[in-house]
Amino acid sequence: MSTRPRHPGPTAPAPGKLALPELREMKRRGDRISMVTAYDAPAARLADEAGVELVLVGDSAAMVMLGHESTVPVTLDEMIFLTRAVTRAAHRPLVIGDLPFGTYEISDEQAVGSAIRMLKEGGADCVKLEGAGRMVARARAIAESNIAVMGHIGLTPQSAIKLGGFRAQGRTADAAVELYDAALALQDAGCFSVVLEAVPAPVAARITEALEIPTIGIGAGASCDGQVLVWHDLLGMYDGPAPRFVKRYATIAEEISAALGAYIDDVRAGSFPEDQHTYSIPDAELELFEAALAAR
Repeated sequence: MSTRPRHPGPTAPAPGKLALPELREMKRRGDRISMVTAYDAPAARLADEAGVELVLVGDSAAMVMLGHESTVPVTLDEMIFLTRAVTRAAHRPLVIGDLPFGTYEISDEQAVGSAIRMLKEGGADCVKLEGAGRMVARARAIAESNIAVMGHIGLTPQSAIKLGGFRAQGRTADAAVELYDAALALQDAGCFSVVLEAVPAPVAARITEALEIPTIGIGAGASCDGQVLVWHDLLGMYDGPAPRFVKRYATIAEEISAALGAYIDDVRAGSFPEDQHTYSIPDAELELFEAALAAR
């Protein structure tokens, strides 16, 4: 395990860490970028070992880790706590800390302050915020503070109620043009990448073609420069239907349920623990122990 400092500063990537310019180079070469969410050190370590380029500590943690019905309730302190766990274990990927709802909307100063906390306290390499419009100014203020920032347009979960729920965006010509212009505005503001969520594939393809920075798609088709999935989605860590854009690469929930069931059966049957799961004491010490108890 390396003993080097985890985060040397917002403009100095750690040794061996993926550098931001490499993402643009990957786009130029046509190499796809992989991004996953992670919310703890074990997941971050596995993502690092697998070779992903980007790890997002997403505010989706509110729903998949903390049990909320939406992403809105999660706080900046909670996101910093989770980000700090991830940055301890993910060394090569760029770690992106999601700025939760209510931590950047009020002013540029609030946005920069939240981003600084995410880097200094969470150890993140970059931050992400949702939306365009007034949020373009927030992204610009963060970028001008020498903090790498990722944009996010299309379905923005923090404002899902305003958008009419968790549904695809940009499905009319006017809405598609609005997304196209928003992506260009975020690029002009200094974003190093833009997430396109639940955007029709042809619209995402035109946006990707127009931008010099990489697009990361989630439910936005194969033409994006990269893809992102939520850890719990891709591993199948829950039962029930998944969103349309999710591909489950495993069914971990079934394996966990089976393992827990087997454990409970063994405990109730008295077959766990066995001798190999217990610790011994030298016979002489055991005799002394028993003698001490008998003398009481």
